Amino acid sequence: MLLLWKQMFLLSFVGCLGDLENLKTKMRSTVSVREGQGVVLLCGPPTHSGEHSYAWIFNEYPSFVQEDSRRFVSQETGHLYIAKVEPSDVGNYTCVVTSTVTNAKVLGSPTPLVLRTDGVMGEYEPKIEVQFPESLPAAKGSVVKLECFALGNPVPRINWRRADGMPFPSKVMLRKSNGMIEIPNFQQEDAGLYECITENSRGKNVARGRLTYYAKPHWVQLIKDFEAAVEDNLYWECRASGKPKPSYRWLRNGEPLALEGRIQIENGALIITNLNLTDSGIYQCIAENKHGTIYSSADLRVVASAPDFSKSPMKKLIQLLIGSTAHFDCKPKSSPKATTTWKKGGELLQENERISLLKDGGLRIANVSKSDAGSYTCLAENQFGKASSSTSLLVTEPTRITLAPSNMDVSVGESVILPCQVQHDPLLDISFTWYFNSALTDFRKDASHFERVGGSASGDLMIRNIQLKHSGKYVCMVKTEVDSVSSAADLIVRGSPGPPERVKVDEITATTARLTWHEGLDNHSPIASYTIQARTPFSVGWQRVTTVPDVIDGKTFTATAVDLNPWVEYEFRIVASNKIGGGEPSLPSEKVRTEEAVPEVPPSEVSGGGGSRSELVITWDPVPEELQNGEGFGYVVAFRPLGVTTWIQTVVTSPDTPRYVFRNESILPFSPYEVKVGVYNNKGEGPFSPVTTVYSAEEEPTIAPSGVSANSLSSSVIEVSWVSIPWKMSSGRLLGYEVRYWNNGGKEQSSNRIKAIGNETSVRITDLMSNLVYYTAVRAYNSAGAGPFSATVNATTKKTPPSQPPGNVVWNVTDSRVMLNWEQVHAMENESEVIGYKILYRTSSQNELSVLMTNRTSAELLLPLNDDYIIEVKAVTDGGDGISSEQIKIPKLASMDARGSGAAVLNGLSSCMSITLYFIFKVVLC
Repeated sequence: MLLLWKQMFLLSFVGCLGDLENLKTKMRSTVSVREGQGVVLLCGPPTHSGEHSYAWIFNEYPSFVQEDSRRFVSQETGHLYIAKVEPSDVGNYTCVVTSTVTNAKVLGSPTPLVLRTDGVMGEYEPKIEVQFPESLPAAKGSVVKLECFALGNPVPRINWRRADGMPFPSKVMLRKSNGMIEIPNFQQEDAGLYECITENSRGKNVARGRLTYYAKPHWVQLIKDFEAAVEDNLYWECRASGKPKPSYRWLRNGEPLALEGRIQIENGALIITNLNLTDSGIYQCIAENKHGTIYSSADLRVVASAPDFSKSPMKKLIQLLIGSTAHFDCKPKSSPKATTTWKKGGELLQENERISLLKDGGLRIANVSKSDAGSYTCLAENQFGKASSSTSLLVTEPTRITLAPSNMDVSVGESVILPCQVQHDPLLDISFTWYFNSALTDFRKDASHFERVGGSASGDLMIRNIQLKHSGKYVCMVKTEVDSVSSAADLIVRGSPGPPERVKVDEITATTARLTWHEGLDNHSPIASYTIQARTPFSVGWQRVTTVPDVIDGKTFTATAVDLNPWVEYEFRIVASNKIGGGEPSLPSEKVRTEEAVPEVPPSEVSGGGGSRSELVITWDPVPEELQNGEGFGYVVAFRPLGVTTWIQTVVTSPDTPRYVFRNESILPFSPYEVKVGVYNNKGEGPFSPVTTVYSAEEEPTIAPSGVSANSLSSSVIEVSWVSIPWKMSSGRLLGYEVRYWNNGGKEQSSNRIKAIGNETSVRITDLMSNLVYYTAVRAYNSAGAGPFSATVNATTKKTPPSQPPGNVVWNVTDSRVMLNWEQVHAMENESEVIGYKILYRTSSQNELSVLMTNRTSAELLLPLNDDYIIEVKAVTDGGDGISSEQIKIPKLASMDARGSGAAVLNGLSSCMSITLYFIFKVVLC
C-alpha cells in the first residue's frame, strides 16, 4: 500500500517574491504512514513561478534534508521523496523555494510526518514515482537533466545506462542519490535512448526516454558587399548549419527575389548570369529551420566604366637576370573587362615561342636577353573607352661568387679570414651579409671578434681571438636588386676540454678515495689526460693529489687518490687536458670524510723551561687538526731526570693545549730533564717526538747589586753603573739587570724601568728633564723572576745648553786659509755655562763633517781650493751642545782674497753625519 499526500494549490506566478509569499499561507495536514512505507511530500509552489531551486528543512532551520539513496528532492516539482520511511524520519518538513534570479527564499508551512501504529509495511518491488519524458528534444550546448526515483522496500538501487551500450562520457555527472543525471554542453553524439533501472530484492522497474538533438541555424558563411562589372557572372554563396538542415530564401531590397532564367538559387547560393545595372541592390540570404531563422545582408553594386590604370599602374622599372622569365601584369579597373594589346617601344608584340599574351591581359617573355630590354606598354579598351600603362625592362648579368669561404679548423685564440668575393653587373648595387648559425651577424655588437674586410667587391669576414662559441656554420649572403647568391662554410674551433661530469666517490678509506667520472666535451680536440684535485677545510684552495695510476689517460674514467690524511673532509674535482691545454674543472664531488687511523705525526718544537720554583714546564706546537687522524685526539707527555731510566707519563686530552707544567717540591732549580711528547686518538697511540733536554725552573736572584752609582752626562742623560752580583750556574742563568728611575717630583711606585741585557754593568737613561734630581735602583733578574733592589742613589741632570746661537759670524779667506770670528754666547741663569765652541764644516758634495774645537770666539781653517764649503758654529757646555749659527757657504777658493758674513746655504747639514773632531776626538752626531 502506498500513501501519497498531494495537496497543493495553483496560483499564477510570474517570478516575483509576492507570489512566492502565498506559499506560506497554504495549510498542511499531518501525513501518517507505516514504517517501511514510501511517501511523497508535495511542495506545491505557484505555477509559472520562474527559475527556482528546491530544498527541504527537517524540523528546524538550518537542518536540511540530506539526499541519499533513500531520500530525493526533485528539482522539477520540488517534491520530497522518501523511498522507505524509518522512525528517524518522524518530524516536521518545510519546503524551501529559492529564486535563482534574485536569490530570495520562501518557506512553506511545515508538514508533520508521523508513524502509524497499526503495523509495519512489508517488502515490495520498486515503484518509479519520478521519471523523465519518453521523448525529450535537447538544444545544442544546453544542460540536460534527467530525474528518476523509486519508492520501495528494501530501498531500491538506481542505475543509468544508454540503451545502445555506449559508456557515458566523463562530462556526465550523477547526484548523490543517483536520482538525477546531468549532461552539460549537449551535443549530437549525446542523443539516444536513456534507461533508469530501479531494483531491489523484490524486483525491478525501468524508465526509458529518448533524447533528441536539435540546433537552431547558425552561419557558416555570410555574404559580404560585392562589386561586379556589367556582363559578369555572379556566384554569391551563403551557408548555415542546423538540425534539421536549414532551407534558404533570398530577398532583394526587402522583397522576395524572383527567379528567372538568369537568376537561380542552388543549395543556398545565388547565381546571376550576365549582370546588368538593374541587378544592383541590398540582398538578404535567409536560413531557417523549425527552431529558428537567421539573416545575412550585403550590398551588390554592378558598375560600368572605361579602363582605368590609376589604382593599378604598371611598375616603372622591372629588373631581371639574363635567362629568367619576365611577367608583366596589366590589370586596369574596367567594366566590362577590357581587351588588351602590348607594344615594345612603338612596335606591336605578337606571340611566338618566347612571347605569350595571357588571358588575364598580362604578358610573359621567357629566357630574356639583353635585346629584350626596353619600354613595354599595355593598351586596354572596352565600349566605354581606352587607357594604357608602361614599364621599362632592364636585363642584367647574374652575380657569381668567385672566392667562397671554405671549411676550417682553428684553435681558441687564433684569428682567421673567411673569404667572400664576387663578380656582379656594374649597373647593380651589391650588399654582403653574414649569418652565423642562421643568426644575422651584428658587426657593431660583436666588434671585438667580427669585422668585414676587403674592397667593394669583397665581403671577407675576419674573426679575431676565436672562442669555442664561434664554432658553427657561416653563410655569406650576397644581394643585388635582382638576385642573391650565398656560400657556406663550417668553422671548427678546437679548445681545451669542458668540465668532466658526474664526479663521484665510490670508495673511501683512511688514506685513499676511489673516484669515477664521465667525459665532458672535448671541444674538437681529444682529451689526453685527467688530473684530480682536492680541497679540505685546511687547504689553501684546490691542490693536486697523488693518484693511482700516476698518469690518468683520456680514456680512463676512474682513479684512486692516495696519500690522503685520515679523518679529514675532502671534496674532489677533475680537470681534463688536451693538446690545447687544461680545461675548466668539474663541479666538486659531494663532501666525504676519510676513515680514522692511528696518528702518525708527533708535535714539533718540543721545548720548555722557565716557570716558578719547583716546576718543570714542557711546551710544544700543537698538531694541526688535519693531522690528528681521528676523534679523541690528545698528547702523552713523558719526562725523566737526566740519567734516570724510568719515564714519568701523563695525558693531555685537549688537542689545542701547547704546554704541560709538572709541579713537585722535590724538583731542584735548573735541573736537566729528558722530555718527549707523543700523540694518541680513539684508534690508538702514535709516535713520540725526539727526546730533548729541558731545564726545570730557575731560582730567582737573592742578593742586590752593589757599588751602584749615578752620574749626569748632560741635561737629558744620566749614566747608572753597578758591580755584578756573584752567581752560581746551578741556580740558573742570569738574564740581566733592571734599572728603576724616577724624579723628585714623581713616585717610586710609578717609576720607569730600563733593562741591561746579560753581563752589562752600566746603562744610560736618556730623554730626561734638565736640572732635575733623579733617583735610581738596580736589581738582577732571570727567567724565574727578579731579585731585590739595590740601595737608591741619585744624580741631578745638568742645565740646558744656551738657547742663543753664536751671532755675527764673519769669515775672511786668504789663499786657502779661512778666518772665522763670532760673538760670544752668554748663558742665562737656567742654562749651562759655555766652555768652548765647535766649528763644523764639510764640502757641499759630501755628508761627512769635520769638527774643530776652540775655547775662543775665533778660529782658523786650512781648506783646499777645489770645492764649496758649508760651515756652522755651536756653543759647547756641560749640558750639551747649543744651537748652531746660521750656515755659511764659502765658494770655491781661487788665488784671490774674499770675505763675508753669515748667510743661508742651499743644503743644510745632515741630521746624522760622521764628524771628525781635529785634535780631540771623532764622534757621531744624531
